[in-house]
Amino acid sequence: MTTAAYDDQNIFARILRGEIPCFKVHETDRTFAFLDIMPRSPGHTLVIPKAPARGILDISEDDLAEVARSAKRIAAAAMKAFKADGIIIQQFSEPASGQVVFHLHMHVMPVSAGVALLPAQTHKAEAAVLEEHAQRMIVALRS
Repeated sequence: MTTAAYDDQNIFARILRGEIPCFKVHETDRTFAFLDIMPRSPGHTLVIPKAPARGILDISEDDLAEVARSAKRIAAAAMKAFKADGIIIQQFSEPASGQVVFHLHMHVMPVSAGVALLPAQTHKAEAAVLEEHAQRMIVALRS
């Protein structure tokens, strides 16, 4: 099975290089986590590898493990920061799956019982709201 080549001009690669601003919540030597600007729930965070990987089919196992470790840390922080009842973690690879940005990423979405997720890519959050949510996540990650 062959996937298309990695495009180093994708939006997440540009965020990693500092060319596009983001609401960063966590960083390790191999991963980077920031808020989705079109969140499906408050605290919806994207966790990406720093390594160039289009999707799950071309990421190294070690880098994927680091993304999973960071996603778990983000999930625990999101539960605390947003008093969530649960967490959804999603990863899409290739267009048929619904992948839109072709840099591997995991969505970490805190959920509350009885509150539906917003439809994907339908509502751009206000910068002030995202800044406040990022700060809540940062505080939760520290504690």
